[in-house]
Amino acid sequence: MKLLIRPSPEVVIKSKPVRRLQMRLLRQNIRKLAARLDPSVSVDGTWDRVEVEWPDHNPLISPMLELLCRTPGISTIQEISDYPLTDLDDIADKAVAAFRDRLQGRTFAVRTRRQGSHWFSSGEVERQVGRVLLEQTDARGVNLKSPDVEVRIAIRDDQFHISHRKHRGLGGYPLGSVESVLTLISGGYDSSVAAYLMMRRGIRSHFLFFNLGGDAHEVGVRQVVSHLWNRYGASHSVKFISVPFDGVVAEIMTSVDHRYWGVVLKRQMLKAACELAGSNNAAGLVTGDAVAQVSSQTLTNLNVVDRASTEVVLRPLISMDKEQIIRLATEIGTEAFARNMPEYCGVISQKPVTRARLHQAETEEARMNPAALTGALARRTELPVSRLMDSTLTPEDVELVQTPAVSDIIIDVRHPDEGDRSPLTLTNNKVIRIPFYELNRQMPDLPRDCQYLLYCDRGTMSRMHAGHLKAGGHENVKVYAPGH
Repeated sequence: MKLLIRPSPEVVIKSKPVRRLQMRLLRQNIRKLAARLDPSVSVDGTWDRVEVEWPDHNPLISPMLELLCRTPGISTIQEISDYPLTDLDDIADKAVAAFRDRLQGRTFAVRTRRQGSHWFSSGEVERQVGRVLLEQTDARGVNLKSPDVEVRIAIRDDQFHISHRKHRGLGGYPLGSVESVLTLISGGYDSSVAAYLMMRRGIRSHFLFFNLGGDAHEVGVRQVVSHLWNRYGASHSVKFISVPFDGVVAEIMTSVDHRYWGVVLKRQMLKAACELAGSNNAAGLVTGDAVAQVSSQTLTNLNVVDRASTEVVLRPLISMDKEQIIRLATEIGTEAFARNMPEYCGVISQKPVTRARLHQAETEEARMNPAALTGALARRTELPVSRLMDSTLTPEDVELVQTPAVSDIIIDVRHPDEGDRSPLTLTNNKVIRIPFYELNRQMPDLPRDCQYLLYCDRGTMSRMHAGHLKAGGHENVKVYAPGH
């Protein structure tokens, strides 16, 4: 089995030098990601296609397809079988073997693409294969306009392949084909969707987090960032930068007119982001602003906020409504994170300004002690996103249990996708599934007289959440670590 990958239409229409560059990037990205599944996977291709192949004994089709469907720059992925070209009868025989079961009671059409010089036409292939399929399968008939099944055959010189299934890719540009940016991430619906849209566009995105809610807030944001990177951006190394902003908020609330709190806070964030952009080769900043969603996002206020930045500010959600944003968050897997993320409002004004004046915002800002922002930047932490979940911000030590007692209840805290792929089953213990983002909400409803052991594949997520639950008064929580 082989996978044939076609690039997105936006890549195809580029000039030849740009297209070659983007196709090379796409192959490199796929090669890096495929190696995480199996280093023996072969990734090759030309200016208009990428081919992925692996040894026959290794059934990688499902995880490989899942990975490729989330890789920016891909239009379609076809599951194909390659054969040497002999004659039309052999093509028909191979088509029957591939489609016999799928055509039962259904209509079909044969579609042929041909490159090179041959003794037959594409139409002759379609008529011959169609006739044999009608004779040797239980197909209901041929429907050239809207068939239930399309039998796709591609012939190139002395080879041909049959396409078994076709899958839709993510589209966009290969990651790394556009400049890098700093994405301001809060863990909510807006910023996570904005980050995804930038990655889909081929933009390598570092993540910048302004911490307003302490360790608990940062733990949640780290989970969102790790999820986004692993699903859509793992072909490129990026940073997670955390800036403690509580001191800046305190200074704003002490020195600035309350009507300008929100605008000045946004300006301070952009100033900090600009300071960090240069050292990270970022050519722009990304925010999750949508026009008029909150008071600081009127067009007038956005203009005043942007004047604090020396870098271009990108707002991919600018015209979206909340329903669209939440729908996208659901599609990319961040909705559950955002729904369970506590709201950490840095400043709340009773009557926030909606038509800020630039000179007034600058006057208010000038009253602040600049040491607040300087100190926040000096205390920032930076980590590669690939190691983000290795460093746990756990407030309490928790006990690791290798062999649970019969009465212990195991809580599988993994994301539902992970749990479905490799379910946890134990002979002597009850296993319940509560995704980590639902733990705080569901734990109070569980019986208090039971011992609970949290479980995840690597043990990082389970230790982190067990520590927070213990700090919150749940003394009956430990960690199930079978391989520790």
